[in-house]
Amino acid sequence: MIETRIGPQLLLVEDDPLLRDALVALLENSGFAVHEAGNGATAIRTATEHRPDLVLLDLGLPDMAGLEVVRQLKADPMTAAIRIVAVTGRAGSEERTRCLSAGCDAYLVKPVPPRELVRVIREKLGKPAAPENKP
Repeated sequence: MIETRIGPQLLLVEDDPLLRDALVALLENSGFAVHEAGNGATAIRTATEHRPDLVLLDLGLPDMAGLEVVRQLKADPMTAAIRIVAVTGRAGSEERTRCLSAGCDAYLVKPVPPRELVRVIREKLGKPAAPENKP
């Protein structure tokens, strides 16, 4: 089967279903095609199957540490080049350093303002920011 790519593909990894639904709506309205995963094992399987352009990864997952997901994706030649943006509720320079050292391309602390999230995703994809609608 040939997969048609409409816009940049993202894999959203978030275990909170309400937050995941809200983020999917935001990201799709921003022009991204979104795959979803609620845990680390599903994230790895989905990333391998669909090879998205970027993974938006919650670090607090129920089945494995988010950094373990990063390590597994970066260790697999099929998924090693996928950009990863870590999203966490834990702020701190040590946590940020661990994420970037593990292979994350960016580190964001929740709550992330929607415009900032979309801006960082576009920046990491090398896409220009969409024009804002101003009256």
